[in-house]
Amino acid sequence: MAELTAQLVAVDRMLWQGQASIVTAQTTEGEIGILPGHEPLLGQLKDNGVVTIRPVEGDRIVAAVQGGFLSVVGDKVTVLADYAVLADEVDAADAESHLNDEDRTIKARSEAELAAVRRQQL
Repeated sequence: MAELTAQLVAVDRMLWQGQASIVTAQTTEGEIGILPGHEPLLGQLKDNGVVTIRPVEGDRIVAAVQGGFLSVVGDKVTVLADYAVLADEVDAADAESHLNDEDRTIKARSEAELAAVRRQQL
C-alpha cells in the first residue's frame, strides 16, 4: 500500500508527523485530498479550515487551522499553519464559555450602539 509522509506544523509547535494514506485540507480554492503520487502543489489554507490526516496506523487526526500553507512534493505533504489545534485538545466546556462571553459582549455593544443612534435621533 502506498503511503505519504505527512507533517502538521503550526508556527509554535509540531502537532503530528508520520505515515498517512490520505491528507485532506480546506484551501482558499476548495477542499483537496492528497493521495500518494499526487502532483506537486502549493496551496493556501483557508482561515477557520480543517485538516484531516488518515494515519497508516491509528485513529484519524483532525485539526482546526487558521491560515497557512499546504505543500506537496513527491510523497511528502507538509501542512504549515499559522495556528492549529487538534480536535482532541479542545475543551468543549471552555470553548462554549468563551462563545457565551463573546455573545454577551456583542449584545452589549449592539445595545450601546442602538442607544447612541436613538439619542442622535432626538
